[in-house]
Formats: sequence, structure tokens, C-alpha cells
Amino acid sequence: MYQNYQIFANANGSYRYMAQTLNGYVSEIFKDIESPALHRFQAYQEQIDLMALTHQRPAFAIEPVTDALGQSFEVLEELVHQTAFCRLVKFKKNTSAQLPKVLLVAPMSGHFATLLRGTLQVMVQDHEVYITDWLNIRDVPKSMGEFDFDAYIDEIILALKFLGPPTHLMGICQPTVACLVATSLLAEDQDACVPASLTLMAGPIDTRINPTAVNDLAQSKPYSWFEKNLINVVPGQFAGAGRRVYPGFIQLSAFMNMNLDRHQQSFKDLFKLRAEGLHEKADQIRDFYKEYFAIMDLSGPFYLETIDKVFQTHQLPKGELTYKGRCVKPQAIKKTFLTTVEGDRDDICGVGQTLAAHDLCTSLPLYMKTHHLQAGVGHYGVFSGRKWAGQIYPVIRSVIQSMHR
Repeated sequence: MYQNYQIFANANGSYRYMAQTLNGYVSEIFKDIESPALHRFQAYQEQIDLMALTHQRPAFAIEPVTDALGQSFEVLEELVHQTAFCRLVKFKKNTSAQLPKVLLVAPMSGHFATLLRGTLQVMVQDHEVYITDWLNIRDVPKSMGEFDFDAYIDEIILALKFLGPPTHLMGICQPTVACLVATSLLAEDQDACVPASLTLMAGPIDTRINPTAVNDLAQSKPYSWFEKNLINVVPGQFAGAGRRVYPGFIQLSAFMNMNLDRHQQSFKDLFKLRAEGLHEKADQIRDFYKEYFAIMDLSGPFYLETIDKVFQTHQLPKGELTYKGRCVKPQAIKKTFLTTVEGDRDDICGVGQTLAAHDLCTSLPLYMKTHHLQAGVGHYGVFSGRKWAGQIYPVIRSVIQSMHR
């Protein structure tokens, strides 16, 4: 399947390049001319350009931030550490002030870490933020070793130890499980690098609670079905040739099919807005799909173990999850403040699934636990958009800032 997809993608690249080139020439030559026919032509070329996937991470492009006094600060981006599978990228506004360190763990779910651009843009106002910029596994040679569930946890622990205390850990969606595991292990070891606080947002800590369509799908098929039907081999033209992966194009197709009518309407709206010369609104839709269609593959072993451990056998909430043969004990967490966030309209991670972390961290007193259920948001609204910035972020900031006064 992957080889057939790649043949098509290689051929389609020329059409996309032609559309980009034509639009560039037309925009430059006729830049001072307002013509409905010209707008329709550009709208058509744009549709061709967008209907192709890219496997390269877009730029983070974090904009300057403004403080309460109206002073603007440029946000500096710096690669501070790298392993075979992950780049640790630092974002900090250009100020000498000492800001709390936050390790933001991005999902490894078919999209690049830039999917959290909106999260990062808000967090960097008051924090020194480090994000896990996962590499596309198809570009990592097999000689670098396999990447499985334990290796994912290793990367989080390694990043925490690189940053040193005090660091605040924040996981969004899928990595919430690994973040809770990493914190549990460091706490049990009485490691100084245990996170000062742990924020878990819209994540599958216990998918037995209010299961969604995503959870039902994971339960409806045996493990062998996922392995047989979804795992492919990276074609020979890439550095990671021969790796077993869950291809990003399959994951994207699954996401698209969940809301196909909405995506079709978005492309119709884009064409209409562009044809009518309403470029600002059209650009918002275009920019979303440029990000949405930038995809990365998932390591096959990691994907299959996640299906098994998190979605089928529920090992963490049942107290059965192990890390390199060692039992994971969330009850070992005694000094890390815990914050969980959910959206009441989340159709990917049901209400209560993330809150379940509170029941697992039995050694934490109530004053060290915070839960926020946000009204009127779905899955992505938990960590992006106006309600994230105006209502959810202040809760998280309050917990973190209270430890640094």
C-alpha cells in the first residue's frame, strides 16, 4: 500500500508544482487587477496545490507576544538537544526575566509538533517552553533502533533530565499516558528531575470511561487486524527504508472520514471565498489545511503497543502497565501538582478519561489536584482557539506560577 501511495505522490508532485508556479506568475503579473475570472483561476490552482500531502514539518512561525504593559517581545526559537527520534526546541520571549520551564510533549499521531502552534503561542507569553519536535520515523535509518512504547517514555525522561529541575510537564492527547508514566517512574526513584507539575489535556488515561467512536473502533478489531491492515513498510527511497510504520496518510484518511462532509464544505468555502476576492478569510482555511495535510508516519511497534496497552487492555488504570519489565506506580507521585483538562464536546477523548488520572495518583492530597472541564469545546478546542487562550490557559498558568512566586 505504501509503495503504491508513494508512486502516486511522486507523480502528483509535478501537478502541484505547476499549480504553485502558475499561481505565482498570475499573482505577480496581475497583482493590480481585480477580476472575477482571475480570482476563479487562482482558486482552482489553489485547490490543486492543497490536494496533496507533504511529509515535511512546517515552520513553527511563533509571532511576537505582548505583555500587560503593551510591550512587544520577539520569540526566540532554538534547537537545544537532539536524539535519533526527537528534536527538543526551545521557545522563549526575548527577555532577561527568569520564566518557569515547561516541557510540552506533542502527540505522535500523524501530524508534526507544529499542530500545537496555537498552544505554544499562548504558553510562551509567560513561560520558557520546550517542545518535543518528533522526527518523521520514515526518515530515521533502521540502524538507529526501533521506537516502541518504552522508547517514547525514554525520550520524555531524557528531556526532563536534560532540562533539570524545576520543570513543568505538559502532555496533550496521546502523550498524556507516557507523561504520567514518566512522572511515576521518576517519583518512585526519588529523582530530582521529577516534574514540579504535570498537566494532562484531553488524553486517554482510561478509555473505558465514556468511550468515543475512536475507542469503539480500537475495541471492535483484534490486535492482529491492526497489525495486518494498518502496518506498512517504508519504501526504499527513504532513509528509514524497511521500517514497519503506521503511515500518516492512513491516519489522515481516518481523521478526514470522521468529518468528511465538513472537510468537503471547507474546500467549497475556500473556492468561493477566493473567487469572491475575500482573501483574508480564504487564507485562514488554506493555512489550516496546509498544516493538516503535513503528515508524519508513526513507528509500527509504538502504534501497535499503544493500541494494545492503552485502548484494548487498559493496562495503566488497571495497574498492569510495565516499563522495561517494571510495574508503573502512579501512587508513587507525591510532590508533583496534577492538573487535568477536558472538553465537554470532545469526540476523540471522552469526558472523564483524563480525569481518571486523579484516581490513580492516590498519594497526592486534594490541594495538589486541579481539574478543569471546559464547556463548548471539542478535542482541538482544549488546546487551541479562543477558549483555550481565554479560559483554559489561565487555570494552567495559575498552577505553574503559584510555585514560582
